[in-house]
Amino acid sequence: MAAIDLTQFLKHFSLKTQNRRIGAFMGDFVKTRFPVAIYRGLIIDLEDRLRGEALKAHRMIQDHSGLDTRRARRLEGMSRFHMMEKGFQEVCELHGGALLDGGIIPGSDFKVFQPFMRFEHEGQGFILGLAAMPEPSKLPIKNKSRKAGVTLNYRLSPHFDFDGTTPQIGDICILFLFARDPEQAGKIKEMAIGLIDSKYEQYLFYERIDQYLADDGDLSEPISPLSTPPALSASGAVRLKRTMKPFVPPEAPSVDDEQDGKA
Repeated sequence: MAAIDLTQFLKHFSLKTQNRRIGAFMGDFVKTRFPVAIYRGLIIDLEDRLRGEALKAHRMIQDHSGLDTRRARRLEGMSRFHMMEKGFQEVCELHGGALLDGGIIPGSDFKVFQPFMRFEHEGQGFILGLAAMPEPSKLPIKNKSRKAGVTLNYRLSPHFDFDGTTPQIGDICILFLFARDPEQAGKIKEMAIGLIDSKYEQYLFYERIDQYLADDGDLSEPISPLSTPPALSASGAVRLKRTMKPFVPPEAPSVDDEQDGKA
């Protein structure tokens, strides 16, 4: 058995621990800006609409293009993204998202050429964009729009700021990601929420949609003043009692009866 360098092992272990802690912190940060309890409907509607647009694009090319497989696959890829892009913008607008005015990233002179939608919750803003991944958890292709968007995430990367002159946290850029299924035409293999660092080198946060929706922490839907029944949790799940009491049939004698009988 080869000898183990304890120093290198501890260094590697420490790095893994740090990455895990950073990942947990970044997850909490993203879910504070993009809370499931507030945007659950948006996320679900986006998932449904985008899957539908992908299938529609496939059937359109398959039924009406008359192209061979290679040409049809290339045209379907272009059609799929543009149709999903349009659906993305429409769903975001229905849920209160605003298309960037003039396509300019707030607080900068960077321009985007794709629909980037801005949302705000309790004074904290975020910009939501759409991007296709080559496969799950892989960075999407870098283009001018996405590169401009992720510049907002500069302050989320560890760095030194001795004089306080670097850009401060305002909006952040979150991407709604999807990867097509290479084995099933017209299908989406995975959808996820991702946050890319400002250098466009790695994900600061990445989580599948189902995981994102399931892990909503202690947040719950705001209760309407007109509703009298108590509101359920954001996930709609029923919370069970921690302690279970055994069922006692009504015909069984009570404790007091038993004590009276003994007396």
